[in-house]
Amino acid sequence: MTIEQKQQEIIDEFAIYDDWMEKYEYIIELGKELPLIDPGKKTDDRLIEGCQSRVWLDATIENDKLQLTADSDAIITKGIIGLLIRVLDNEKPEDVVKSDLHFISDIGLQEHLSPTRANGLLSMVKKIKLLALSAIPK
Repeated sequence: MTIEQKQQEIIDEFAIYDDWMEKYEYIIELGKELPLIDPGKKTDDRLIEGCQSRVWLDATIENDKLQLTADSDAIITKGIIGLLIRVLDNEKPEDVVKSDLHFISDIGLQEHLSPTRANGLLSMVKKIKLLALSAIPK
């Protein structure tokens, strides 16, 4: 499945819900489904700066594809990073860097977050793209 197809799948899933309370509940459920990060990788150097809550992100390369794992101490934030991982995990670093993550605005996520959470979301996207950029062979 391409990045675009994964985004469309998320857009379709969110279209089912009528109001933002239901959408928040769905995001929380997605966070609960996020695969656990290795506790040894919950280190300060993996913390994403700019997030209100603590968010750890780990990226490795396997078979020329970015492998992402993450965790957060806030359930809504865990769901948000889970959405990003769902779209960008197991993709070529070049594709991650070039990706236009329009699903964020298409589902109305950014406008329904507090300013600090919206900044955190931008920090998560930036960190994932920087990790992907650093993984591209020179």
